[in-house]
Parts: sequence; structure tokens; C-alpha cells
Amino acid sequence: MQITKDAVALIHYTLTDDEGKTIDSSAGGEPLAYIHGNGNLIPGLERELEGKGEGDKLDVKIAPADGYGEFDKALIQQVPRRALKGVGNLHVGMQLHAQSEHGVRAVTITHLQGDMVTLDGNHPLAGKNLNFKVEVVGVRSATEEELAHGHVHGPGGHHH
Repeated sequence: MQITKDAVALIHYTLTDDEGKTIDSSAGGEPLAYIHGNGNLIPGLERELEGKGEGDKLDVKIAPADGYGEFDKALIQQVPRRALKGVGNLHVGMQLHAQSEHGVRAVTITHLQGDMVTLDGNHPLAGKNLNFKVEVVGVRSATEEELAHGHVHGPGGHHH
């Protein structure tokens, strides 16, 4: 069976940056299971996996536009600490959820200076090339329940 829309694909992967540093990997664990064509992976990787089958291996470089987007300086803002009252122990790297004109957005504290906190609404991998080594270890049809829920159930997927 080939990876097509609404198929469940199981993949082992290693994600590295352009310097070869591992960002994420399924090595030593369960393969990642996802429903193809439902927005569960970044667009560039999903496009590269289309039509592949069990046993296929590929090395792909995904540009920012097909990954987590370009880095957008407009998504960085400074706010006074008092705007974050009730949030204890503020520190660089801390992730918060903020209400924006586009709904709830994850933001990361990138700098603390005096009374000012710098928040970055970019995804941590925005603006970066993503280098994937992928092995397809299984492909099957999604069940009606998986399609209705929008995610895979069982090994490598969601457990209710």
C-alpha cells in the first residue's frame, strides 16, 4: 500500500538542522503514526511522503516556507512584567499562551530586562531548513473512527 490521502503512515525519522544537530528523532522509540493529507505533518514533509510505501527511505530538506514558516519580526514584542501578573517564575525559554487577533498563540520568553519581557510568537523552528531522514515502516487504511477524530489510535498514535 502507498501513502495517500487518509492512509495511516508509520515512519521513523530524524530531524536535524543545517549544522547536523539532531532536533528530534523517533530512534529507540515507537514510529510516528499519522493520517496522511490531514495537516498532521508540515506540508513539505507530507508532500515528500506522498506515494511512498513500506520500506522506502528518503532524505529531504524542507525550506522554511514548507515547514514552520519564515521568521517574522512582527511576532516579537516587549511587554511590562505587570502584564504577566499571576505567572510566576518568569524565565527565558518559558512558553506561554497569549490571546491575539488570530486566537490563542504560543509565545516564548526570549529576553528579560528590568521590568520588560520580550515575547516571541514565532514557532521555534520558523525560518530554519529542516533536514529529515525518514523510513516508512508501515502503511494502512485509516479506520472510520480515526478519520472522524482526526488522529491515529493505537501504537504510535493516540490512546483514549
